[in-house]
This record gives sequence, structure tokens and C-alpha cells, in this order.
Amino acid sequence: MNKSPILKAGKNCWRIAHADRVRFLIDGADYFRAFREAAKNARHSIMIVSWDINSRFELEREDPADGFPTRLVDFLNFLVERNPQLQIHILNWDFAMILAPDREWAPTYRLDWATHSRLHFHLDGHHPAGASHHQKIVVVDDRVAFAGGLDFTFGRWDTREHRPGDSRRRDSKDFIPQPYHDIQLMTSGAVAECLAKLCRDRWHAATGQSPEAPVSSGDNDPWPENVSVDCTDVEVGIARTFPQHAEQREVREVEQLLIDAIAAAKRTIYIENQYLTAPSIGDALAERLTETDGPEIVVLLPLHTVGWLSQNTMDVLRERLIRRLCDADRHDRLRIYYPHIPGLGEQCVNVHAKLLIVDDDLARVGSANLNNRSMGLDSECDQAIEARGDAGTCKAIADFRNRLLAEHLGVDASKASEAMDEHDSFIEAIESLLGEDRTLRPLPFQVSEELDASVPEATIADPECAIDGAYLASQLVPDEDRPPTRRTLGTLIVILVVVLLLAASWRWTPLREWVHIETIFSSLAGLRGDWRAPIIVVTAFIAGGLIAFPLTLMIVGSSIAFGAFYGFAYALLGAEVSAIVTYLIGHALGHKTLHRLPHRWVARVSRRLSRQGLLAVITLRVIPVAPFTAINLVMGASHIRFRDFALGSLLGMAPGTFALTLFSDQVVAAIKAPETIRIAILLALLVVIGLGTWALSRWLLLRQSSNTGGDDA
Repeated sequence: MNKSPILKAGKNCWRIAHADRVRFLIDGADYFRAFREAAKNARHSIMIVSWDINSRFELEREDPADGFPTRLVDFLNFLVERNPQLQIHILNWDFAMILAPDREWAPTYRLDWATHSRLHFHLDGHHPAGASHHQKIVVVDDRVAFAGGLDFTFGRWDTREHRPGDSRRRDSKDFIPQPYHDIQLMTSGAVAECLAKLCRDRWHAATGQSPEAPVSSGDNDPWPENVSVDCTDVEVGIARTFPQHAEQREVREVEQLLIDAIAAAKRTIYIENQYLTAPSIGDALAERLTETDGPEIVVLLPLHTVGWLSQNTMDVLRERLIRRLCDADRHDRLRIYYPHIPGLGEQCVNVHAKLLIVDDDLARVGSANLNNRSMGLDSECDQAIEARGDAGTCKAIADFRNRLLAEHLGVDASKASEAMDEHDSFIEAIESLLGEDRTLRPLPFQVSEELDASVPEATIADPECAIDGAYLASQLVPDEDRPPTRRTLGTLIVILVVVLLLAASWRWTPLREWVHIETIFSSLAGLRGDWRAPIIVVTAFIAGGLIAFPLTLMIVGSSIAFGAFYGFAYALLGAEVSAIVTYLIGHALGHKTLHRLPHRWVARVSRRLSRQGLLAVITLRVIPVAPFTAINLVMGASHIRFRDFALGSLLGMAPGTFALTLFSDQVVAAIKAPETIRIAILLALLVVIGLGTWALSRWLLLRQSSNTGGDDA
């Protein structure tokens, strides 16, 4: 029986374009090898749009014996050097600085300045606050395209075996990343031209320039001879997500396509995804589960997501949604699995795929997760192939699904196909293949009631639009715990004014006769050249931290004693070491001990730290809700990772320490040479520091949404 088509251009997809060849590439090893072969055939252009990229990424983990480099930057540079007509454009998300520790340092230098002039690299910051560019697209000569969930960066390479401890997964780090499962769709024909236009439009929005389309060359076919074809002559829908930003209108084709595909399912819905938190998708699935004759639904998720922050936010949100689906499953047609492989220990298979297969009729592969961000906040690109009754395409989609299930169940694809033929029920076919070793297992509920209660609503942990800074502030640091901005600024200004008045007193009062300021500074200068100075300062900061002496005064004293440069370095070092010492004390005291403290903010700050991680540490350094020592103790007892604490403290304290040391150094200069112009400079600095503190607080709160619920950690 013919069904009305699911894909509808202008409603749930941008365009529907013809593909003369299609290949479903499962896992990174196959994708990166196929890309490398297609890129070798490029004559005119290669366009890469990505969420993350690393110039040192190795495309091949075994010697390909073809003479071409395997490292990404060397490979691309080699291509443009050997072909004077080739232009390569790489557009990567201009990531939030909070993600910098996990990104390659100075990517513009490595991929642009240090490479051939026809290898162009640009960071794309054309997005609203809190958003990210999450599309993963490659187009070769406008003839062959790849789109899906894989970037050219560390941790992505893996084979379908996902072997524990496979040393080939090792990048440049000292550990072997966990197994990584993802999918990329390879196409050729008109659909590749559409994806090339999308890439060029993105490049123009980011740079104001428009890369030229390659000159048509009918005799060139970049499709590699060694890449087989799954189906031919099919229609492919391209669905996008774009947030409203400047002249860019909001586009939510991905969400609508998912909802329409779920509603159209007759027999089966098969999903693989990194996340499952979007309420709109949960509503669509729940509605089908309540129907008497609705489809069977099988969802494959990772046992847990990657990273402490994601596990304490996104995993909580997904469990809430899964409980909703279980409540709606009145007819026992829902299964939610995770792939189990013996020998992984604390690791698990990182299911990073973004896949939806409906019956044998539609297969959707892309970059969009089933979370709010992908529905409305981040840029996304999905492709969907619809059979529309064509027997060959139906078979290709079914074979693709069976290959995936065979991989996860540890059986041959032929055995998975036989099980599907032998059972009328999709779920029964899968359960007939379950084993003890490599297999699928039911996803357990793992979130405690305490953790669930501490995680805010999905609009905060998983936003679908840019969040107002004031609203975010009320969630991260509630009004009852957060001092008003005027109080925070007022305290800072009072401290600075006192220092300023003290300096002025030496200019206009008899104090200059009673205290010989030059003698004081001469004696302090002796410390500056002493090799023991850093040890003395660090020891003083540790002692001050233990007795809760005000950190601000210690920073000011360090600046007066050692000058702006050394004062800043010594103060930041001392504050960091003092913070670590009191953190370790808090860790030793433990959660229960600190919660006996008679302060109402202890429990709330502890909960927020446990779920927000690095950014919460930075935020609480900029917007303190309690004394420095008290916050350190609570952080130590909150089970926050030491790395997050140390890095967050360093980043959060650096701006304020710099401002205080600069101001104090100018005070010293004014004392030594009390001129009116110096007093004016101090007043100007006072205003700049106050405004800077306010602006930094607001910016930091806005950037919070760009990290919470993020993707590829």
C-alpha cells in the first residue's frame, strides 16, 4: 500500500535532492578511510564544516602504503601542494572558551597560517550566545558529500569491533579513549551540490566572502572505487536547525522531520542517539506507545554519556524522559538498550550516532541529537532517505539497520537478517539474539533521587534557545544566595576607594610627615629580588586561607610589595595554592561534615557545584556567595573533580587578581609621585574595574548555556 511521503520540502526539510549513489558508513575507521580516498580524487575543492577539528588527527591507523600522509593537516597540505587548482575551506565552530582545555591550541595557526595559501581555515562565531555550530559536513568537488555525526578530532576513530584497549584508538594522549560508535552518510549527485551550497552559505555568513563553486568537470568522479554502494537513484531530504540570529531566521526542520517520521511509523521505530532529552520527541514517542496498534520502538543509548558534567545533567534529564515513556508503554512495545562489551571496565561504548529508521521506509542520519539544543539552539544538518515503496531502497534501509544490530549484538549481519525474517515482532527478533558476551542490555535507571532533585528544568541544562542572563543567574546562583550586583560592586568599590583615599592622604594630610613612605617601599623592594619571595607569598596565602583572612587584602598587599607583574604572578599562584589546600581539607572533611555548618547556602552551593562543574567554579569566583575559604571547603566536599576545581579557580580568579594588582600598583605610583593626573587615572581605573566586573559576570552567565548539555566531550 502506497503511503503519503514523509519528506516534504519547506515543511520538514530544506530540499529534496537526487542521489545517484548512497553508502551508509558505520563507525570512524570506515568514514575516515572513505573521506581520505575521495579527497585524493579531488580536483577543484574540498569543503569541511565541523563542530571540532584537530590538525594532528590521524585519518589512518595502519600504514595505507599509498604515499599520502595520514595526519590531517599534512594530508590536506599535501593535496593542495600537488594540485595547483585545488582549494580547501575548513569552517569550524568558534567554540566557547570554557571548552578550550579539550580543544587544540591555536587552530588558526596550525590549519591556516602554517599551511599552504590555498588551505583556508576560519572559526565561525556567527551564532547567538550559548549556541554552537554542530554540523559535520564534507563536500568534494560538489560531487561527493559526507554528513553525519563525525568530526576530524581526537576520540572519534574506531572500528566496528570496538575492542577494549585497542591501541589504534590512541591519539596523542597517554590513554586509550573509550569505544566510539557513529555514522556518516556518503552521497553523490545533486544532493552533494545542495550540501556544498549550505557550506558556502555558512562560510559567507562567517567571513563575508563566498568561495567559488568548482568548474564543472563531467569526467571527474571523486567516489572511490573501493567504497561499495548501498543503494542508487534515491531522493534525499536535507533537514536543518538554525537559531534566530541577526538576519538569520529560525529553522526547525530537524525537529519537524523527527516528529513526522515518528507519526508515520507503521511497524518499527529504531533509534540510536547520544542523548534523549527533548520533550517534543518524548511527546511524539509517548503518543505512539499509547496507541493500541502502534509501532514497536527500540532505542539504543550509551550506558552513560561522556564527562562528569553531562552525566550529572543530561543523564538525569534522559532518565526523566525514559520514565515518561515507560509509563506510556501500555502494550509492552518499548525497549531501551545500551551496547555491552566485556572487558571495558568503567568505560562504555560511546553511542554518538544520530539515527532514526522508520519501518524499512525511511533512514535519517545526521548531526542532531535528540535534545533541545539540536531542536532549536545549535546549527544541525540531517539527511533522510525515503524509499517511497521502492523495493531496492527498502532492502537497503533494512540491511543497514540489520548491520547496525549485528554489530551491537556481536553476530553476523546475515544472522540478524534471518532473525528479522523469522519473527513478526522486531523486539522478539532482537531478543532472540541477546547473549552473555557482546550484546545489548536493558538500560538501567541510575539516577538517585537526590541527584534528580538537584538538576534544574531542561530549559536550563538543555536549552532550545538563548537564555537570558538574569534567568540563568537565578538558576545557577539563586537570588537568596547571590548578593545583589550593587552589593558586589559596592564592596569592590569600597575596598578600592579606601586604598585610593589612603594614597591621597599622603598627598594632602600630615600623614606624609609621620610615615616615611619611601623608606617602606625601599624595604619592600628588597624582597623582590629574593628567591624565597614566591615561597613566602604562597605560605602567607595558605595561612590566610586557613584563618579565612580576606583574599582581596592579600592580593593588594602582594601587589604593593612586588609590583604589578610579580605581584600578579605571586598573588595568583598563592591564591591558587591556598584554594587547593582548603579544597583538599574540605574533601577530607567530607560531604556530611560540611553540611552540619549553620549556613543556609552550603547545601545549595554544593548541589550546584556537583551538577555544573567547571563553569560553576568560575562563576562562584566571579560572583561569590560566601568567603573564599568557605567556598573552597564546600567545593572539596561536593565531589567536584579536582581538575575542574583547579582550572576553574585559576580562570575565575585571574581577571580580578589582575585588576586589583594593576589598581594597587597605580596607587603606589600615585603615592610616590602624588600628581593630579595620577589620581585621575586611579578614578578612571576604578570605573573600568567596576564596569568590567559587571560585564564579566553577565557574560559568564550567558556562556553557561553554551556548555551545559553540550555534545562531543
